[in-house]
Amino acid sequence: MTDFARNKKALHDFNIEETYEAGISLTGPEVKSIREGRANLKESYARVRDGEVFLIGMHVSPYENATQRDQRPTRDRKLLLHRKEIDRLIGKTLTEGNTLVPLKLYSKNGNVKLQIGVASRKREYDKRRDIARKTAEREMQRAVKESLRR
Repeated sequence: MTDFARNKKALHDFNIEETYEAGISLTGPEVKSIREGRANLKESYARVRDGEVFLIGMHVSPYENATQRDQRPTRDRKLLLHRKEIDRLIGKTLTEGNTLVPLKLYSKNGNVKLQIGVASRKREYDKRRDIARKTAEREMQRAVKESLRR
């Protein structure tokens, strides 16, 4: 599995409750552009519309060597999920405060996949607590490493 893009900000801003793997409907030039690492998941989200799930706001830079010239970088892209998964996502997103957030774009068996998560927004104090916990863990690791050097 090769990661093409990650949404680090989503892990900072949201509590991820559940994750799903989805295929994504792309054109040929988009796939080539993504494989070159020219995709961006920042500011993107997924939405259920008419019983289908769409990824909104993902930016894929146009592929330069494409013969197809009408490539729109931020068009809505359909996510490919099983009906049961879509029904479960509809139920989860109807709960107040939950949203669908793309986490990473990667390759699996030659296909481009997207990992989406059902997420709820973190409060400001939760973010501060996470930062403090990570800092404390880093300092402990540094202290252990320093004690092993002596």
